[in-house]
Amino acid sequence: MSEKYTIESYLSMELLRFTTAGSVDDGKSTLIGRLLYDSKSIFQDQIDAIERISMRKGEEKLNLAYFTDGLKAELEQGITIDVAYRYFATPKRKFIIADTPGHIQYTRNMVTGASTANLAIVLVDARKGIIEQTKRHSLIASLLGIPHLAICINKMDLVDWDETIYESIKAAYKEFASKLSIRDVHFIPISALKGDNIVHKSENMPWYEGTTLMYLLENIHIANDNNMVDARFAVQGVIRPQSDKFHDFRAFSGRMLGGILRQGDTIMVLPSGFASKIKSIFQGEKEIKEAFVPQSISIQLEDEIDISRGDMIVREQNLPRRSQDIEAMICWMSEKPLASMQKYVLKHSTKDVKAMVKSIQYKMDINNLSRVPDSTSLEMNDIGRVLLRCTSDLFYDPYSKNRNTGSFILVDEATNVTVGAGTIKDTTI
Repeated sequence: MSEKYTIESYLSMELLRFTTAGSVDDGKSTLIGRLLYDSKSIFQDQIDAIERISMRKGEEKLNLAYFTDGLKAELEQGITIDVAYRYFATPKRKFIIADTPGHIQYTRNMVTGASTANLAIVLVDARKGIIEQTKRHSLIASLLGIPHLAICINKMDLVDWDETIYESIKAAYKEFASKLSIRDVHFIPISALKGDNIVHKSENMPWYEGTTLMYLLENIHIANDNNMVDARFAVQGVIRPQSDKFHDFRAFSGRMLGGILRQGDTIMVLPSGFASKIKSIFQGEKEIKEAFVPQSISIQLEDEIDISRGDMIVREQNLPRRSQDIEAMICWMSEKPLASMQKYVLKHSTKDVKAMVKSIQYKMDINNLSRVPDSTSLEMNDIGRVLLRCTSDLFYDPYSKNRNTGSFILVDEATNVTVGAGTIKDTTI
């Protein structure tokens, strides 16, 4: 490994997770392929393989979309069906890309890919402007609390690099987005096919004075995206090696979902309410003084407390909300509609509880973001607000405050299929 990418420097790099969204044929896969190709993040054997596929399909040029469209059906149809994850790095940052589908019937896949993203790239075809899928994906990005949006107005080469078209689409999107909870939006005119404003500055659009997409990805500030105030540690399991070296070792493994915990801190264990102090914190076999979101760690306490999977360690003076009744926005993912009084398994952090849908408050109209009252069910890909009753208390924060402790999924108990993804709202019953 070269000096440019030593193991130490790579591990210490900041990680940006981003997702792509947009309608069918807006150029999402081509955009990702262009990012990888122009940033020299693709090995030569991969380029050779894609060249062979492009030639076999009778295409004159290298089809960059094939770098992400890996399924046989995707290559045959020229569309994205499943979420495709790609990893690459530049000297400034590491990246995980989730290339998500554009078809309406794969909206649930888009939710999956966007659930952990710091940034969403929403592609808009310059010829079509803002369409229903643009609104749908923007609404999902808003509901999922993605902190940053990059609105890439693609295919500018097909509208003769016209500034007025770019400005009109930008104005239309700003008017629509004013109704959403999106705090940081950037607009970039691009041509994914030709590479304009992707990695290199476009010479065809001298009127655009902003940054390239790669510059934005490398430099956008994400350090404050996580909740660093409210300490939340979700217990996944108990570590007891029972070896000669660690004869009396007993620690609780899990992931930091929020805030910071340090050795010596006084903590409370939920739901028992017992208090103790942190004796030591380990990351792997290395003992550390403090841990913060999103680290996976193990914690030793000074007192022997009965703790198991699903419990949560917090600070005494900073407790999460506690309730069996929650109000949430749901993106429905099942062909079988959601209806009132149905029962599911609700998975929240490391805790599983049974839950029943008490009522459906309303369904969202994607086109104008209005509420459709008196809705009796949610069909697949519908988004609506529901009231749920759980068989035991959940310990949570509103999603707007903490994405990790404010989200959950619903699972069909009979089939074990994930049928819905939810974000907990501020209002409680």
